[in-house]
Amino acid sequence: MFFFFVGGVEQQVRQVLKYGAGRCISCGSEADLVDYEKVLKLFFLPVWKWPGKDPMMYCDNCKLFFPPSYSLPPQTAESQPPPPSSVPVSLRCRFCDRLVEPDFRFCPFCGSAL
Repeated sequence: MFFFFVGGVEQQVRQVLKYGAGRCISCGSEADLVDYEKVLKLFFLPVWKWPGKDPMMYCDNCKLFFPPSYSLPPQTAESQPPPPSSVPVSLRCRFCDRLVEPDFRFCPFCGSAL
C-alpha cells in the first residue's frame, strides 16, 4: 500500500499592526509588523488554523517571517542613498541601485556580479 501525503503547516498574515516597521533581514525591503496564524493544509486546502504567539515581522517582497528583534531599522531620508545623478554610475550596483565600493566584483547587498 502506498500513501502519498500532500500538505503541511504554513504561516499566513492575519492582521498588519504597523506598516514599514523595519527592514527585511533577507532582501532589505520594507517589512511590516503583523499578527499571524499557522495553517494546517491537506492537499492544499486549509483544515485547521490557530493564532501565532507573538507578533512577527513580514516581508511582502520575499514572503519571509522573522522575529522583530532581528529587524533592521526602517529607512529614513538620511539613511537612503543619494539620488543616482549625484554619484557616478560605476559606484552603484546596476541591479539594486545601492552604493558599492569600486574594487568590489560582487554587490554586497544583492550578490549580483558587477
